[in-house]
Amino acid sequence: MPLGFTKHDHAHCKSTCLADVEDYCAEHGLKLTAMRRRVLEILLQGHRALGAYEVLGLLTQDGTPAQPPVAYRALDFLVQHGFAHKVEHLNAFVACTTPGADHAPAFLICTSCDSVAETQTTLAAKDLGVAGFAVQSTVVEAKGLCPDCQGAA
Repeated sequence: MPLGFTKHDHAHCKSTCLADVEDYCAEHGLKLTAMRRRVLEILLQGHRALGAYEVLGLLTQDGTPAQPPVAYRALDFLVQHGFAHKVEHLNAFVACTTPGADHAPAFLICTSCDSVAETQTTLAAKDLGVAGFAVQSTVVEAKGLCPDCQGAA
């Protein structure tokens, strides 16, 4: 079952992800600025996708002076390096459960509570290349009800 839909130690999940991202950045010479780190922390608060303006709102609640371009630049960095993903259906962002890893994620989106779980697929972009077409990215998103919402129905 995808991590977002299972009971787990979320504090450990969050700290492990942050440590993995910090290690990856150090190994690859990437600069994880305080703003980028804070945006990642915000995405890690729960297993649900957040829009850029939701992220911005949480930054300003923290007392962090931030304008929309600051939030978008931080989100772009996180997505570009595989630390977060954009969930196209929701026009929102979610922290990656395997940051920095080369993988083909799929997103399970609960239509009742808006939780999002990342799972892995066996469908890689390179497998879709047909007749010389070079696939650069794929997005797999499935909508339905998470286990908690199914139980409540």
